[in-house]
Amino acid sequence: MRTIVRQSLAGHFQEIRDKIPMIPAVPKRYGKVSTVIGTIVECTGLQASVGEIYTIHTINNKPIQSEVVGIRENETLLMPYDRVEGLQSGCLVELSSRPMTLAIGDAMLGRVVNADGMPIDNKGPILNGDHQPVYNEPPGPLERGRIVKPMMTGVRALDAMNTLGEGQRMGIFAGSGVGKSILLGMIARTSSADINVIALIGERGREVSEFITDSLGEEGL
Repeated sequence: MRTIVRQSLAGHFQEIRDKIPMIPAVPKRYGKVSTVIGTIVECTGLQASVGEIYTIHTINNKPIQSEVVGIRENETLLMPYDRVEGLQSGCLVELSSRPMTLAIGDAMLGRVVNADGMPIDNKGPILNGDHQPVYNEPPGPLERGRIVKPMMTGVRALDAMNTLGEGQRMGIFAGSGVGKSILLGMIARTSSADINVIALIGERGREVSEFITDSLGEEGL
């Protein structure tokens, strides 16, 4: 009987030893939602830094990514990236990552992503392991190159009457429905730039599809 007990205990301790490497060296620490005011979520129990990304576990099992935007006494102020549906006092808050990063590289070419860098074009995930932080230090004023080389847009009226330079900033200002998106699509298809990164800020949902299909087309993508 003693032999059987020893063998049973030995097997039990060996099972514990096998699981020890699986235990994280630093235990996870959770906070809790205390107050929700508009788009600001106040949490307690976190040792957070401004810019970190946290996941809020809602009561409807839809996690919400949030960024630390402030710290007030013992409370952390989070700004959610999504609607605050399903939030209530006591919801768990878990550290998701350090400052927000986005995937970059050739795998992004021709893809359509949302504001979080997630694909919305039904072409599958973007398989790229190279991530860069969203917030970067700008180059020094004296390190910036001068604008000396023209950039050809492929639009004759612009190239002749309003020549642009590489590194120059330009704005297109006009009323609605007069062709800003059409012009942007023309520049994307015919300019001398190797890569175009186009962000549609504040556009209606239907206009995004129209711009991709009509203004850009396969050549533009």
